[in-house]
Amino acid sequence: MTGPGPWLLNRVRRDGPVASVADRVPVSITERGDRTLSTPGATGQRTVIALLGAVLVAYLLGPFVAFLLEHGLPTPGAFADPAVRSAIVASLVTAPVATLLATVFGVPLAYVLARYSFRGKRLLEALVVLPLVTPPVVGGVVLVSAFGRLTPIGKAAAALGVPLTQGYAGVVLAQTFVAAPFLVVTARSGFASIDADLERAARNLGKGPLATFREVSLPLTRGSIVAGIVLTFARALGEFGATMLLGHPPETMPTRIWVAFVAHGTDATVPLVVALLGAGLAVVLVLRLLAGPLEFSP
Repeated sequence: MTGPGPWLLNRVRRDGPVASVADRVPVSITERGDRTLSTPGATGQRTVIALLGAVLVAYLLGPFVAFLLEHGLPTPGAFADPAVRSAIVASLVTAPVATLLATVFGVPLAYVLARYSFRGKRLLEALVVLPLVTPPVVGGVVLVSAFGRLTPIGKAAAALGVPLTQGYAGVVLAQTFVAAPFLVVTARSGFASIDADLERAARNLGKGPLATFREVSLPLTRGSIVAGIVLTFARALGEFGATMLLGHPPETMPTRIWVAFVAHGTDATVPLVVALLGAGLAVVLVLRLLAGPLEFSP
């Protein structure tokens, strides 16, 4: 083996040892352990970034603070109003039913979208997400077109004594339409994150598709499914536009808030607004508890 050529020896004598790639990296972006070396103006730049984020935080939290400062928390007697109690009962009856329907049909759909390939899959995925990006009032209009009293389905249901408008059935239909996509999207993400080799191993051990789905896929996706259920329930509980067109009456909490606001102003809405804010806070807390397995946190 020959040694280094004369040109390299001459360069070493002239310039010293050849610098490595790491030696040529600017000091401003090198790291020592877990500590990044500071650069001139870094503190000011971080401050600008933080201030920009703080503007949005103030905008998002400001209205809640203003509402509570103006109206305070309602007294227990405020919930004794029959209209308020009726709205709470209607919401707590219909939202769980809508969530159950979304779960029973949405989890299998999420699995199909995550695992199967077929013609028209991208179109189906877009249609599933469409209610998320469509204004709820538009959802209400299309639901009335499909399930209204003058439609074939609406007439058939009314003949059986189960009208699909102006009743609990209409509220559930509206809530399911706008809320189910949350469960499908969240569960689909969970199924897609599973290593397909685990499912193939179960199949090789003699498990059928249903057994593999029940014993392997569902347990591994439990966190995502629970998060989807929580989001779906929260969305169903807060649904207004589609419910107003298809299901009203009865009054749910959001529709009752609107009626009370139109008739008596913001003071009349305080009990139900606080109730829905409490429900929203509970949803956030549940999702934070699931943050580890769902990787919601950095």
